[in-house]
Amino acid sequence: MKIAIGTDHAGYRYKEKIKGFLTEAGHEVQDFGTFSDESCDYPDFIFPVAKAVAAGDFERGIVLGGSGNGEAIAANKVKGIRCAVCWNTLSAEMARRHNDANVLSLGERMIYEDQLEAIVTTWLETPFDGGRHERRIQKIEASS
Repeated sequence: MKIAIGTDHAGYRYKEKIKGFLTEAGHEVQDFGTFSDESCDYPDFIFPVAKAVAAGDFERGIVLGGSGNGEAIAANKVKGIRCAVCWNTLSAEMARRHNDANVLSLGERMIYEDQLEAIVTTWLETPFDGGRHERRIQKIEASS
């Protein structure tokens, strides 16, 4: 799978870990930055990820920050993006099953490191349920 990833300084350490295990699992990952833990503004890195996913250049995107909230808000400003903040495997599963989330937002300050890989893997491997959820996605897309 082709995955775009981006973060601000507060998610930098987890971004690097995610890139490692995704690449090891055979995914193609493009890093949109930031490339250090020096303070920066998350929209500078989140918008390029969201735009690349919305354009169809990547199947999925992962964005990170301290809480993941600002990153999700920014990503969701891009038409065609359904970004969900996830904090455990159940929230990641439901973001895919019911919302067909194409971008995952994670907060480095909110998630224990030993849960990170399971959350990302669950989100990547869970299919969209379709059915009644498809109708809801269409209503969201029509409103933007």
